Amino acid sequence: MGRINMDEAEARELSLFDQAIMFATKAHTGITRKGSTVPYIVHPLEVAAIAATITTDEEILAAAVLHDVLEDTDTTPEELGIVFGPRILCLVRDETEDKRRELPPEVTWRQRKEETIRFLREEASWEAKVLALSDKLSNMRAVYRDMQQVGDKLWERFHQKDRNMHAWMYRSVLEALSDLDQYIVWQEYRWLVEAAFGKDT
Repeated sequence: MGRINMDEAEARELSLFDQAIMFATKAHTGITRKGSTVPYIVHPLEVAAIAATITTDEEILAAAVLHDVLEDTDTTPEELGIVFGPRILCLVRDETEDKRRELPPEVTWRQRKEETIRFLREEASWEAKVLALSDKLSNMRAVYRDMQQVGDKLWERFHQKDRNMHAWMYRSVLEALSDLDQYIVWQEYRWLVEAAFGKDT
């Protein structure tokens, strides 16, 4: 089943959420956040903490911890489905971009973001929207914090180096998730988007 397989007896003693943390930690070992030495696993854990302000559904919280394993590690959908079941696999797939790895990421950036925004507007379940909001809020916190420290040099870290394109993406996601506006984390996300990029006029 792959290098991330957990010992069966060990797994039985852990909650589903704990299993997800162990699995994601192993999958993201050695990976750091862009432009930093922060271990990547800090981000999925923050995403789960944000999601936990909206729901106590353990499968959603497990999916939050696992949301990047298909996109950014060598974990396969088959492996994830065997370990965590079809619902968590579906939720993680909903959070996974088609990277089109045969092309340079800067070439496909706009198309990938448009696909995400279209999905959130037209197809996404409530659970998928919770995960998307949690992910984007975690990212937006990092963006805002780093903007205060390095200013526009921040955008040099990304495949898409145009600040205005990031503003378009974060604002579009905000609008696509507006049916979650009763939650304080959506309101925090809106505040950060406006603080970082200004109000959309």
